[in-house]
Amino acid sequence: MWEPICLTLAATAGNNIGKVLQKKGTVILPPLSLKLKVVKAYAFNKAWIIGFLMDIFGALLMLRALSLAPVSVIQPVSGCGLAILCIFSHFYLKEVMNAIDWVGIVLAGVGTIGVGVGGEEQKASSIDIFHLPWLVVIIAILFVLLNTWLRICKRQRREQELMQSDVVEEIIFGLESGILFGMASVISKMGFVLLEQGFSQMLVPVCLLISICCSGTGFVYQTRGLKHGRAIVVSTCAAVASIVTGVLAGMFALGEQLPSAPAARLLLLLGWVCIIFGVILLVSSRRLIQHLPRPLRRLVRSSTDRSNNLRRSSSLRTRESNPSAVIHATTLHHLLTTTTAKEKA
Repeated sequence: MWEPICLTLAATAGNNIGKVLQKKGTVILPPLSLKLKVVKAYAFNKAWIIGFLMDIFGALLMLRALSLAPVSVIQPVSGCGLAILCIFSHFYLKEVMNAIDWVGIVLAGVGTIGVGVGGEEQKASSIDIFHLPWLVVIIAILFVLLNTWLRICKRQRREQELMQSDVVEEIIFGLESGILFGMASVISKMGFVLLEQGFSQMLVPVCLLISICCSGTGFVYQTRGLKHGRAIVVSTCAAVASIVTGVLAGMFALGEQLPSAPAARLLLLLGWVCIIFGVILLVSSRRLIQHLPRPLRRLVRSSTDRSNNLRRSSSLRTRESNPSAVIHATTLHHLLTTTTAKEKA
């Protein structure tokens, strides 16, 4: 069980870090198009191409992990990608993290260990064909209810002439995107399970194609939510809905069961809970700080400021130890002084 968990961690790290590197590379790049000049600019941008390859490699590793372990194990562990991204951003991008961020990372790590230990005794998946239509019907009904609720909220907002999105709309967009992300993993796993049960090999690429469509539609819903609402609400709901959907749909449609041993079952459940709470803390840490009691708020902010000051001082020491930086700063100061003197004259 530890092999697919390690593959999942590597996959989700590649996906998340790859997207950060791509974002960093696009800062100096034009909007992506099929023009030869633009394609060359993207292909020769080191940060973007490394991020793109990491993203693709992460997707391949995720498929491999899904072929080896139940979705109810893989999908919760994939939520730890946010923790890995925070650590990467802290040490590579020099972003400052507060105490709640570190608590979320620790919870995600502990939850991963719990899922790994508790998931050892899970039985292999076995698809019940009669459950698949019910799963499709349940998801369809759920989306009809969510979209109906969304339309009611938008109508009320227009009647009240409110410009800002309501929190309910943000939650709905997050839930819809998370459900689709979770279903994408379930459908991918379904292809491998059907192959193991003796069905045609053509079902594997068909399931992967449907999974890609689900992921793409999920990104559309998530983008709509991020455009019109707050990222903290949309991202939290999407992450939690993705984990819960993967676990429940995997048990219902793929026949995945909890371990028979009470201790293993408890560890698996605690692992799920720790990962979910860890993701929530990582996404909403800055908002949670505002609701802490004043003494705790001061303690958290003072530690964050202290870390920020240390990073600034280390950056200054690096500049001072770099002769070219000193010469450049001296030359710039001389030019500014000369320009100012000429203006006064």
